[in-house]
Amino acid sequence: MRLRRKAADQAVEDAGEETTEVDPTAEVAASDATDGPYDADDIPDDGVARLDLGSLLVAPTEDRELRVQVDEQSGAVRAVLLASDAGALELRAFAAPRNGDLWSEIRPQIAADAARRGGTATEREGRFGTELVCEVRMTRPDGATGTQTSRVIGINGPRWLLRATLLGDPAREPESAEAWEAAIAQVAVRRGAHAMPVGEQLPLSLPEGATPRAVPTS
Repeated sequence: MRLRRKAADQAVEDAGEETTEVDPTAEVAASDATDGPYDADDIPDDGVARLDLGSLLVAPTEDRELRVQVDEQSGAVRAVLLASDAGALELRAFAAPRNGDLWSEIRPQIAADAARRGGTATEREGRFGTELVCEVRMTRPDGATGTQTSRVIGINGPRWLLRATLLGDPAREPESAEAWEAAIAQVAVRRGAHAMPVGEQLPLSLPEGATPRAVPTS
């Protein structure tokens, strides 16, 4: 496994990013994993090899690069991404009440944030229920302006919320994003038994044995 530090992807506004390239051990097909995402205690015997990233267990695929976003100052892993030339899937998990609907509570907050940034957020019904399609104006590294489209999907689990954000083609063309949605369905979330405030992000970690190696950025 090899990690490399690189400039932050323009599609993901974050403090810093490290990426990890993983030899694929399981390919996600659009027809797979119709019942996920799963709780880590209830993963089915499906033969899928998932990479352990702490609170998230993610299945690598042949056509997408597995990345982790790392805060450059604290060194904390902030998100997991599956990325290709066509787009990206960002994954984060949060503590949630045992019998609540955290996604319904935070969806208006995400929409309000998009509005504050001069954009829009529209609800649509998708494979996992109500999701948001956000369009926000952004400035590219070359100074040009454009519109970034994202699909924000929330899935309530037992004491956790999985937030999956699709960028690029799978956000702009949801009808053609079956394989990306199947990747979400393969994810398992490890909540842990310790008490956490509702809405706090569940901790992520680098894969065992992974060693960051800095390389020049373009």
